[in-house]
Amino acid sequence: MSRTIDPGGLLDASARWRLTAAGVCLIAACYGMARFAYGMFVPVFREEFGLDSTTSGAIASGSFLSYCVAIVAASLLTPRFGARIVAVAAGAVAVLGTLVIAAAPNVTVLAIGVLVAGSSTGIASPPLAHAVARTVIERDRSRTQTVVNAGTGIGVAVAGPIALLAQDHWRLAWVAFAVTCALVTAWAAASVPAARGASDDASFLPVPLLPVGSGRLILAAAAAGLASAAVWTLGREVLVTDGGLGETRSLVAWIILGCFGVVGAAAGDLIRRLGLRGAWLATMLAMAGGTALLGSFPDLLGVAWFAAAAFGASYIAVSGVLLLWGTEVYPEDPAAGVGLAFLVLALGQAGGSLLVGALAEAGAQFAFLTAAAVAVAGTLVRPRA
Repeated sequence: MSRTIDPGGLLDASARWRLTAAGVCLIAACYGMARFAYGMFVPVFREEFGLDSTTSGAIASGSFLSYCVAIVAASLLTPRFGARIVAVAAGAVAVLGTLVIAAAPNVTVLAIGVLVAGSSTGIASPPLAHAVARTVIERDRSRTQTVVNAGTGIGVAVAGPIALLAQDHWRLAWVAFAVTCALVTAWAAASVPAARGASDDASFLPVPLLPVGSGRLILAAAAAGLASAAVWTLGREVLVTDGGLGETRSLVAWIILGCFGVVGAAAGDLIRRLGLRGAWLATMLAMAGGTALLGSFPDLLGVAWFAAAAFGASYIAVSGVLLLWGTEVYPEDPAAGVGLAFLVLALGQAGGSLLVGALAEAGAQFAFLTAAAVAVAGTLVRPRA
């Protein structure tokens, strides 16, 4: 296993890079392929399985539910069983889910595969955040956390072109996703340290369920979830229906969103320059701007693609800020802090999806501007000084 530079378990430079690279790839595989790729293949699934909008939406909601259950379980299990075991479990679940989707003979099996694959994302984030917090030297910790978190953008950027090119051979695409997830899982098994509780053994001190500062974290994560729901829920639909961009150009917008999501890796450096409060303000305002632009000018290709880029970069950065915020609120149990932040973020997105769906009846632009306003309001909730 990885060498360390002191008895406390801090990794040397080479081991840190291996952990970072493996973490980025695991997040990319679980989020970009196992979870978010479903939305890219919905048009094909509708044709293959006769899905209607209600059924496809119910499957997506089930994926959200499995994510919430998984992230709670991973947050509780990581300090006891160690980061490596839980991270490998995330990859294994992603492999299983993507293989079930690839082999699905009917809509019921497809739904099961999507639920299993979607749960891998909830399992993946807490152990990686815990491993970084326990084994990376303090000066590199924030940057490493946000770089790993930006793996989501890489996954979406890779899955997008595959979805674009493999529409008629979608089963092969999902087999390719499964093989990729398997390779990444093996890498995680070799590169992620055990990193259990504070003393690296199974007996760790319990932490308060809601310590000081957790209330602000919950409100902030809920606001981010509500604000981001418009783009995640209606973004492609608005580009196709209101903007008239078609399936291909709207999917390209999603690829751009994923590519620029990698910029969100700079959230750690942004926090070092502006502090947690300043970074939260900047990234939420940027997300508000991208959301407002996408909803207001979906018919202008250049503006729409720029808005997708701005949203992708800012959303990943926002989630990176929430990740670091969670580890600060729960310094003794980083997995719990990340789990709480990302759970509330997902719950906010679920509630936001219902809200923007209802508001869209009065016009998509109104729904998107409302979401942007929520992001601006969310800047009023800031980390403790």
